Amino acid sequence: MLLKMKFSQQRRVRLAQGLWLLSWAAVMCGAFIFCLGVYLKIELLCRAEVMENTEIHVVPNILLLVGLASMGTNWIASRVCQDSLDMSRFPRWKVLLLAWFAVAALLCCLLVTVVVLSYALQGRLEESLKIGLRNGIRFYKDTDVPGRCFQKETIDRLQMEFRCCGNNNYKDWFEVQWVSSRYLDFTSKDVKDRIRSNVDGRFLLDGVPFSCCNPASPRPCLRYQLTDNQAHYNYEYQTEELNLYSRGCRQALTDYYMGLMNSTGPGVLSVILIQVSVIVSLRYLQTAVEGAMASENPEDESVGYLLEKGLKETFEDLKSMALNMLKYAQVDPATPEASPEAEAEKADNAAVSLTPAS
Repeated sequence: MLLKMKFSQQRRVRLAQGLWLLSWAAVMCGAFIFCLGVYLKIELLCRAEVMENTEIHVVPNILLLVGLASMGTNWIASRVCQDSLDMSRFPRWKVLLLAWFAVAALLCCLLVTVVVLSYALQGRLEESLKIGLRNGIRFYKDTDVPGRCFQKETIDRLQMEFRCCGNNNYKDWFEVQWVSSRYLDFTSKDVKDRIRSNVDGRFLLDGVPFSCCNPASPRPCLRYQLTDNQAHYNYEYQTEELNLYSRGCRQALTDYYMGLMNSTGPGVLSVILIQVSVIVSLRYLQTAVEGAMASENPEDESVGYLLEKGLKETFEDLKSMALNMLKYAQVDPATPEASPEAEAEKADNAAVSLTPAS
């Protein structure tokens, strides 16, 4: 037996009571994980318009699933603790506990997966934001196009909320026409010259939307002719750092979401420790109670353990059990199906045997 301990009747009762409290603490942790998944899911959905794919949603989806499953499994553990004090009610859990341990171990593995994915998906998140923000800036002017009419508001609110500008920086706005043609005076010489000077016939500006303006700047915001030092008094665009937000929105959003997911790490690890404690304690309680039930006097001292055999032997037993289940699930190809002729012959023989002798 691996890590065996002796339990008297009093110790079994104390173990059941302590495990009952720990199970309800684990239920609260499951609710916390579920709420964490809901919050992260909402935050991702709020910025869905500037994300190219939804691969990052796997993290909150796992948190939602694990949170609900954790609440259910640990509630069952609390019921087991109550019934362990009654020898007539505990045997009904014997078959179910095997599945319970499997589900609880799977939940711990999924929580570890969440912690790993929180760091591993940073590259995918950056790439998704890069493409999504690039499209958002490109469609900024399409306020009268169905499906894109709210893109301007989304980008403006995003830049003001996260104090950022453009995809990588404010110069990204120089490469796209972000002013709708419906607001351009095509009789103006300046507009005509700008459109002619561009190969694609776009109206490009060395300017940015108002949402890029940094309110911490000591001077009124300059949004146009940003690369022309002569257009503004006492102005040097290469040193005017406070005029516009210097950080790109891709970096701002990546830092924000990675901060959210990384901050879940300590909380998730704490939940894993509590869940493992519930699993270990329940295993000791199960084996100790079953040992007491097998003895002549249920109030005698019993032995509780984690594994009945060593790790290697337990692994081999589980492996053979899984292989046997797969074997029984398969159809035996060596057993031939009865042919129609054989079935007809069998029926004729049965009819002859039933005919009375003359």
